[in-house]
Amino acid sequence: MNKIINILLLLLVTTSVFGQTKTPTEFGFRHIVLKYKNDNVDILIKSKKSEENIPKPLFFFCQGSLPKPLIKYHEKDVYGVFPFIPDSLSTKYHLVIVSKPYIPVVVDYKTLSPYFNYIDSLGKFPKEYSERNLLSYYVPRNIVVIKYLQKQKWVTTTQLVVAGHSEGSTVAAKMAADYKKITHLIYAGGNPLGRIMSIIAQSRESETDTDSTRFGEEEIKYWEAVVKNKSDMDGSQGDTHRATFEFSQPPIEYLEKLKIPVLVSYGTKDWSAPFNDFMRVDFIRRGKNNFTFQPYVRTEHNFFPVTAENQPNYDIFNWDRVASDWLKWTNQK
Repeated sequence: MNKIINILLLLLVTTSVFGQTKTPTEFGFRHIVLKYKNDNVDILIKSKKSEENIPKPLFFFCQGSLPKPLIKYHEKDVYGVFPFIPDSLSTKYHLVIVSKPYIPVVVDYKTLSPYFNYIDSLGKFPKEYSERNLLSYYVPRNIVVIKYLQKQKWVTTTQLVVAGHSEGSTVAAKMAADYKKITHLIYAGGNPLGRIMSIIAQSRESETDTDSTRFGEEEIKYWEAVVKNKSDMDGSQGDTHRATFEFSQPPIEYLEKLKIPVLVSYGTKDWSAPFNDFMRVDFIRRGKNNFTFQPYVRTEHNFFPVTAENQPNYDIFNWDRVASDWLKWTNQK
């Protein structure tokens, strides 16, 4: 199990398709398969119905961590591919999302782990996934996908928005640093000082006394082991040391160099909130005016409100509000 278990909101909708549906097309997506370093890369595109061939810019979304199939269904029920309903964004964009390496695109969710992870017969993440679950793999792979898609007649190149949430925020930020044709970046639920700082902050929150619960100290020891063996690719316990090391390099180091418009969305009760507040204060001090910060007060990592008992209120769904704010921002910028 990963050091951070992200509670990903998966919006449950009902499809009118009967029987065993197993292709992305039957769920309303275009499905393209590309080759990258001899790997099959599964790409799903969501467009407004009947506007699939109308030229529009791309909205490329980088999902969070863990080996989750993009389409999870059972009988007539299917969980949303995006954490938000894509209808508002699809009026302006063709939405793109790419599967995790060596994870099937469409899976009956009854066959998945309790956290909707795709695991092997031993209950572990597939080896092929763990070998590629790296920032240094995702970023160039995604750029190859974008270059291919922008050659299609139904894609315009006047604007290219890349958005990412959680782990995906780090991927999106590095893509913006490496690929100059990206015009807008949405950095959501990320930690600008790196993954290890979120791991430590989460563990500190669980500490209950001054003597025995030294969880934060244990995470720092884990980090020492990661740095000492930063090339280790053993994924039997979750993320490899190399993955943790790569995702823990502070994204602020390349975020601060960006000249394009950047929107930073985060919940103020997320573990990463103090680090986003730090970035905000620091960028104000330095006069960086291409960043817009949008905090969602008293919400957690996935924008659920936090109760007085410090528990997420899953009855209030804010992701569509967040996506609507993203659309407004892209229209303004």
